[in-house]
Amino acid sequence: MSLKIGIQDEISPMVRLALPLVASEIGWMLMGVVDTIFVGHVNAASIGAIGLGGMLFYGIAICASGLLLGLDTLVSQAYGAGDRDDCRHSLISGVWLSLFLCPIVMLLIAALNPLMASWGVDPSVMRETRPYLRVLNWSSPGLVLYFGFRRYLQSMNIVKPIMVTLALANLVNIFFNWVFVFGNLGAPKMGAEGAAWATLGSRVFMATVLGAVIWRNDPRLPHVSWKPDFQRVRELLKLGAPAAGQIGLETGVFAVMTVLAGRLGATPLAGHQIALTIASMTFMMPLGISSAAAVRVGQAFGRGDRHGVAHAGWTALGLGGAVMSAAALVLIVFPHFIARLFTPEADVIEAGASLLRIAAFFQLFDGLQVVTTGALRGLGDTRTPMICHLVGYWGLGLPLGAALCFWAGMGARGLWIGLSAALVLIGIVLVEMWRREETGVRTQASA
Repeated sequence: MSLKIGIQDEISPMVRLALPLVASEIGWMLMGVVDTIFVGHVNAASIGAIGLGGMLFYGIAICASGLLLGLDTLVSQAYGAGDRDDCRHSLISGVWLSLFLCPIVMLLIAALNPLMASWGVDPSVMRETRPYLRVLNWSSPGLVLYFGFRRYLQSMNIVKPIMVTLALANLVNIFFNWVFVFGNLGAPKMGAEGAAWATLGSRVFMATVLGAVIWRNDPRLPHVSWKPDFQRVRELLKLGAPAAGQIGLETGVFAVMTVLAGRLGATPLAGHQIALTIASMTFMMPLGISSAAAVRVGQAFGRGDRHGVAHAGWTALGLGGAVMSAAALVLIVFPHFIARLFTPEADVIEAGASLLRIAAFFQLFDGLQVVTTGALRGLGDTRTPMICHLVGYWGLGLPLGAALCFWAGMGARGLWIGLSAALVLIGIVLVEMWRREETGVRTQASA
């Protein structure tokens, strides 16, 4: 079967798997958008606080959750090989790993609060950030468990419950934001801290629902051994550590950018947060496709279909490139309209719109790099993306962005130009690495 015909045959199953995952990622991101919109009607400092606090939190919590990304590889390959017992084995090991990670994550995040005073961030932003981060920290267990449950379900093509759970969780988040941010139903008006309480409630809801879905859909699960298997945990860590490192490098560079933007004042930081929220929102589309790529590539590899590996990966890359090209067009045409959704303040709108125009230019490459990362993870390669992100973000993007921001006097625009340069480099290199690896896989199949 030729590569072109194989890709045509792969489009339908890839889309069926990817669409609910894309919807789930958008649903996940909508929580942050809703939080930003609610606090945007309080003041600019509150927008900056959830941007700074969120970046610091995710820099640790999502990095730790990335240690569970090995579930994508192990569960999808076992499912492709028809070994459901091995899938359960990986799930149980993932739960034990999650329980081990939670207290570590919470201690690290708690340690950030006394450190923030020395970072030179605007004092009005700091007053809102400290209580926001303190409350958000309690959502860590729900986040880590949800992440592991989701990887397990999607690796076995069970994706609709994930999508429905995210939709319902958004309603939970909107309700609690209305209560705690604005002080309704007798609750105090809490601003940014109220948004953190809303996030906490929604994450507890998500982890509980997905845990119940797994329990009810697998009658054998209560009867298998739940003793920790440290060998399987080590396998998860071997795969997950580079993936977590890659996430840490990526979220870390955005966290540093947010801290640097915070040194420019409340208005530039608010504009940065608006642009970052939208760029993260568009990123959710190829991120969902990336998850589908990891599953489809892993399943094909597990059942010994080496040509299917190539078909799945290239199909996912085509879909990711298409959706991000469309996103770029929207950001170029409607930057002020988008920024106006978050705040009525004219100076913040202008600051956000100028950064959205820059974001439009890296959309395609951002989509290609994350989809390729998923495809490589399906093969069990989590090291290559980590190295590319280290060199691209920290070797090129951040130094260039900081130089343009402060030395060239370009402010937040300079930071975003540096980010654009990094993503272009990472996207090109990762696609080439995928081409080499899938060619090697197909060559082995033909030999």
